[in-house]
Amino acid sequence: MQLNIGEKVAYPNQGVCLVEGIKKRPFGQDLINCYSLRVLGDNSTIFVPTENAESVGIRPLISASQCKRLISQLSKDFEPAAGDWKLRAKEFSEKLHSGDIFKAADVFKKLTYLSFEKKLSFREQTMLEKAKYLVVSEITNADRREYDWLESEICGLVKVACINHRKLDVNTLSVTVH
Repeated sequence: MQLNIGEKVAYPNQGVCLVEGIKKRPFGQDLINCYSLRVLGDNSTIFVPTENAESVGIRPLISASQCKRLISQLSKDFEPAAGDWKLRAKEFSEKLHSGDIFKAADVFKKLTYLSFEKKLSFREQTMLEKAKYLVVSEITNADRREYDWLESEICGLVKVACINHRKLDVNTLSVTVH
């Protein structure tokens, strides 16, 4: 995978990064070429060997059509999260580390729903904030609208999904009881 200076890319579990350059970095006895990536969310720098860019999960930002599909899926119902917190944490962590923005959106919706039902643990709250950041930052960079307005719109769509999920969950429960 060839990255170009000035290009924005998605880095798994970090979000949108700007390719600032290619620099030689020491690695053992050798010097290797690395992409210098600026994480836009916190202004930190990540160096990734050019040969490893694809294997670590760096990918282009989503296209306009993928962005529209992602936005439309934000308000749709979702499968229930695992009841066991250990299974849930493992599943959510794997999804966030996968680099797949649609999986991050799923984590965002499920943890938002859980936050309406109970107080999230510190770890789950951190994952919720990370998932929300990943989704908002990618859509913002793909859609080019103002961040604040877009963030509230995205959270509103996720809230609709949670409300619909709760209605379906309540209907399922009442059918089971009768």
